[in-house]
Parts: sequence; structure tokens; C-alpha cells
Amino acid sequence: MSSNNNPLIQSFNTPFQTPPFDLIKEEHYLPAFKQGITEGKAEVEKIANSTEAPNFENTLDALENCGELVNRVSEIFFNINSAETNDEIQKIAQEASPLLTEYSNDILLNEKLFERIKYVWENEDQSKLNTEQRRLLEKTYKSFTRNGALLDTEKKEELRAINKELSVLSLKFGENVLAETNKYELIIENEEDLEGLPDFAKEAAAATAKEKDKEGTWVFTLDAPSYIPFVTYAKNRELRKELASAFGSRAFKGDEFDNQENVKNIATLRFKRAQILGYDSHAHFILEERMAETPDKVSSFLNDLLQHAKPAADQDMNDVKEFALKDGISDFQRWDLSYYSEKLKKELFNIDDELLKPYFKLENVVEGAFKVAEKLYGITFTERTDIPLYHEDVTTYEVKNEDGSLVSIFYADFFPRSGKRNGAWMTSYRSQKIKNGENIRPLVSIVCNFTKPTPTKPSLLTFNEVTTLFHEFGHALHGMLANTTYAGLSGTSVYWDFVELPSQIMENWCFEKECLDLFARHYETGEAIPEEYIKRIKDSATFQEGYMTNRQLSFGMLDMAWHGGNPLAIEDVSQFENEAMAPTQVLPNIEGTNMSCAFSHIFQGGYSAGYYSYKWAEVLDADAFELFKEKGLFDKQTATKFRKLLSSGGTHHPMELYKEFRGREPKVEALLKRAGLIKA
Repeated sequence: MSSNNNPLIQSFNTPFQTPPFDLIKEEHYLPAFKQGITEGKAEVEKIANSTEAPNFENTLDALENCGELVNRVSEIFFNINSAETNDEIQKIAQEASPLLTEYSNDILLNEKLFERIKYVWENEDQSKLNTEQRRLLEKTYKSFTRNGALLDTEKKEELRAINKELSVLSLKFGENVLAETNKYELIIENEEDLEGLPDFAKEAAAATAKEKDKEGTWVFTLDAPSYIPFVTYAKNRELRKELASAFGSRAFKGDEFDNQENVKNIATLRFKRAQILGYDSHAHFILEERMAETPDKVSSFLNDLLQHAKPAADQDMNDVKEFALKDGISDFQRWDLSYYSEKLKKELFNIDDELLKPYFKLENVVEGAFKVAEKLYGITFTERTDIPLYHEDVTTYEVKNEDGSLVSIFYADFFPRSGKRNGAWMTSYRSQKIKNGENIRPLVSIVCNFTKPTPTKPSLLTFNEVTTLFHEFGHALHGMLANTTYAGLSGTSVYWDFVELPSQIMENWCFEKECLDLFARHYETGEAIPEEYIKRIKDSATFQEGYMTNRQLSFGMLDMAWHGGNPLAIEDVSQFENEAMAPTQVLPNIEGTNMSCAFSHIFQGGYSAGYYSYKWAEVLDADAFELFKEKGLFDKQTATKFRKLLSSGGTHHPMELYKEFRGREPKVEALLKRAGLIKA
């Protein structure tokens, strides 16, 4: 295909140079990848073979600006593969991933290039470099050494092969989970089996049935907006069991979509890779570039929290089991937990999602997030209808500073569909950077899976979905407010156990009256959310927090079990998982289910040896939010300091940024108090 006809290769003639999704077709991706790789390699060779003495400008700065086309195509393509994939896109991913891994290896293992970087690292007068330049030099040098630049030729080739295989296995893992999620349907023909379900869930299930040409029935799926209401409200215990079993057994059935061998192979290859590079384990390799620093520190952190969480989790389980006994449930199981927890919560606090959802119309919550950002940072969001979209559900906004200057373009994609993976995430189609004096602003997106509007109701969010939206919006603000010279240090390009601070801190505003009054209005009457409801939200905020904390710790421990040692002897995935999670066990497992085989965060996403970071960042966010509570939720001075933390990206060590904002290091007590695990 001629590059003249490929919109990915040409300059984007669109508002703000946004991707021309209306012109991009599947057949454009591979040629664009290949051309981008060719161009990138040529740019790298030019730097590597330069006869000029190496310095920061002609080596580090030049390298940072290499590969613009391949980076641009990658950002677009892999975002589409997550949010709007199909068989053809997945085939392209399988073909493109090894090419990209090879391209990356060609750079990281280029001996001449590394010699120049090493020369600058050892000889440049770093006092003449600014903070960001020094940080880029350190990050680049470490990136090369941590990816094999100091190895001999044989070891480099071994590393190349492992990297290539890992890229394919990770993709395959994700495809299997998506295929398993998409293929399952719980078809209900008898209306009596819907007892307990709220109207919105029944309407959504009827709409799903209609989409699937099964009109006259109700279809429930493993997508969160369908799955969660069913296991939370459906009175039919056998059907709750069926759905929970289906969810928990994804990619664990010994069939074509089974991930057991993929999981073992991924863990083994990561371990071998770490060993080649001189590290004891994959976790040792990963944590060298994290705030936590070592596996021992992570294990101590998780175990210290477990001392508080496990007794509280056991008490939470005793409370809900006793409550279920009133219904004659003496053999309490995992598929009973959401159902009876919701009932107990309603009895204790007179609150449930059905009471709150009418006040959380999706459009109002989005507007509320925008108002919070405006009050904190002075930025405004204006919808644009002239920016090309990859799906009709997506909405785009122009984000501006008070002086009218552009902050970002923001994409919001909220509803589930067959081509979109489960969960919620933030991503970007273009990172912020400064090039040739121009501050190139970022293109940022959040992707969620909320309940779709029905013919009679708009999309109404549960309170948990409200906090999810604010969480992802916090990540988005980190990307949007970025203001650094280099894309590699911009926005969310920070240590992985720091990246959740900007997202998790935003959730805190959802519990405060001053914030909820901005947007929580009844979708039919326009009435503001009653003060009594806000009090109940706050009172119930620590309900089963012991269990929830224990659950998160169990995931962190499972992650460290896979990545903190030698996985070569693991034969039985299920047995290994059970042993790893035994210290946190509060309920019997559902037979035939397995967490690891669908644990996309660590086997497909970037959280391997890093799942602990959610709890680590909760310490940071609880401690940081205490300053806002002390000074005022929308205190300008505090917000300005936090904006500086956000806009700095990875230009400083995260603890430096945190101490500059807070005046000291974070204290774990703030999290334990907020969670109700110690007395305030």
C-alpha cells in the first residue's frame, strides 16, 4: 500500500491533529507499523554511527525524538485493540507485537548506541544539565543496562527471544480472557428467576437479549454492569452460583481458551529474563525502579497491613454469615457474599445502590468531575463534535486553562461492547512533550464499562461506579496536566507504585458533601441528594473494609508469589494459587475457579510484581487528602501544589515530589484510620 493512501502515515488533517479514526481501516496498520519501524531504525542508526563526540543533545535528546511514526501508530492501534477490537485487529496484534519487540530490542541492544549513551553517562558534566535532562540521562542509561546492554552477544540473543515470546504470550492471555467473557451467556426464560433484581438490571438484560436475537428472554453476561447486579441482588441462589462459577473459571477450563500454560510460561520467561540480567527474580528486577525498591519491603508492607486487615476481614465474614443464617444459609459460599453483604449494609445503614443511583446520572457525574477539576485547577471542558471517533459511544472534549490555552483533548468511552475488554482504564493517544519550542498537548482517554441507557432510563451509576469514574479521571488529569520537555518523562510516566496516587486521591472527593452537591441530583426531579444520604454514604464507607483490604492484599500476595521467586517448579496452577492466597483465605473457593488465569493486571497489563502498588498508593492518597481536608477541599494553594506534582511527571523521584507537596513523607496511619482498621 502506498503511504500516500495511508492516513496513519500522513499528517493528521484533523482538529488538534487527533487520529483520523473515520479514515483508518484495519489494512492500514501493518504497513504503517513497518514503515514506522524502518524510519525509527534509520534514525537510531544515524545517532549510533555519528562521528561527532557523544553529548546530551546529539545522543539522548536525539534518541528521545526517534521513532515518532511507530510510536504514534502503536498508541492508536493498541488502544483500539483494548477498546474496539475484532478478529482482524487481534490477528494484526499477533503479527505486529513480535515486530515491535524486535524493533525495541534492536535499539536497546545496539552496541554502538549504548557506547555513546555510556560515554555521556560517564563523561558529561551533569551539573550543566537541568533536572529533567539528568533524569532522562539516568532513565535512558538504566533502561539500556536493565534490558541487556552489558550482556555478551549470546545472552543478548537469548534475551531477544524471550522478549519476543513474552509479547505474544501476553496478547494470547488477554485474547483468551476476552473470548471467555464474550462467549458466556446466562439466558433466563422464567421471570420468577429475576426476583430481587432491580428494574435497571432487568431492562438491561432484556436489551442484551434483543441485541442477541433472543427477545422474550433476559440475557446476563460476565461484563461488570451485567454480572455485578445479578450476584448482588438475584434471590435465586443456584443462578448466582452459576454466574459466579462462570466468572471465576474464565480461561481455566482446559479448552482452547485455557490460560494455565500461558500463566506458567509467562512467569517462567520473566524469571529467566531476570536471571540473565543478574537479578534474583522478576520482582527484584521490577522493584529496582519502584518506590518500594525490594520484594522484602513489599512483603513486609503487605504483611504489616494484613495484621490489621485479616482479623477485621474475619469479623466482616462472621457478621455477614450470621445475617445469612436468618435466611437459613448455614453453608455460606462466595456466591452468597455480595447478596447478603448488600442486604446487611441496607439494614445497618439504610442505604443501597437503588436508593443512590437516581442521583448519579452518568452525564451529571461526568459534569461533576469536570467541576471538581475546574475548582481545583481552573481548567474547563467543552464538548467537541468535530473530532473523529473510533466508536459512536465516545464523546470528546476540549480542555482549556483559565487563560484559554489548550490543556488537552479528552476522550470518554463509557459503555460495554463485545470488542472492549472488561474493567476501566486511562490511556493516551499522544503524550505531552515540548519539541522545537512547541508544547505539544496530550490526547487523553478514559475507558469504562458502565450500564447503558435503556429506553426508559438514562445510565445511572452505582456509588462504586462513581468512584471508578473519578479514579480514572484522576489518571486522566495526570496525563492532561503534564508539562515536561520529554514524552518519556511526561504525565503518567512515573514509578508504577506512584501512578495510582493521582487517581486514588480523586475518589476521596466523592464522599464529601461539598463535592456531591455539585452534581448529585435526582435524574427525574432535579432534587439535590439529601444530606442524610451523604451521611449514610460516609457512615457506610468502612463497611466490610477489612474484607476489601484483605482481598486486595490477597491479589498483591498472589502477584508476588508468581514473580518473587523461581516459578520453574510450579506444576499445578490451582494448587500454587491456593497456597499463595492461604494467609488471606476467609471463604472456601468455588470449585473449578482460578484467579491467576484471568488476572489480566499482572499477566497482560503492566502490574507484574506491582499489584501491591494499589495499597501503597492508598497510603499516599489517604495521607495527601488529609491536607485537603485540613486546608479545604478546593483550597487553591493546596491544589496548586498538587498540580505541580501532577505536571512534573517523572522528572523527579516521586518521594521528592510527594515531600514537596506534603512537607514530609507519608504516614500509613492515615490509611488505617480511613479504613477503620485503627481508631481515628
